[in-house]
Amino acid sequence: MSHMLEQGKLFFEACETGKGWDVCKSFCSPNATFSAQAAALAEIKSLEAYTDWMKGLLTPIPDGRYELRFFAEDQERNSVAAYAVFHGTQTGPGGPGEPTGKTIKADYVYVMQFEGGVINHMTKIWNDTISLQQLGWA
Repeated sequence: MSHMLEQGKLFFEACETGKGWDVCKSFCSPNATFSAQAAALAEIKSLEAYTDWMKGLLTPIPDGRYELRFFAEDQERNSVAAYAVFHGTQTGPGGPGEPTGKTIKADYVYVMQFEGGVINHMTKIWNDTISLQQLGWA
């Protein structure tokens, strides 16, 4: 496994299991940026803020977990892509109201761009509208 692919996988696992920036930062440049065309993430511009957002998501959805479906690198473009499905049930506090007991099954993709052996930018491709509806938050 290449260094870039290994670092991408370690970052993905840390981010998706709610480790937050304290753990994820070792795979990223200090000023790594973030983007997504999802209203729920519209204010998040740094990878630091996104990893902490993911950590926070596991409070209302304490059983949140991912099912990895695809993981690959594009060495020519210094990028790693991960496609996964997020599963969980809102049983914990947080979110827009009391726990709904509803479940989520959401497809998403991370595209991580590397520079100097670390992640410099990540784009998340995710339909937040459907996810929020599944949870009863929209």
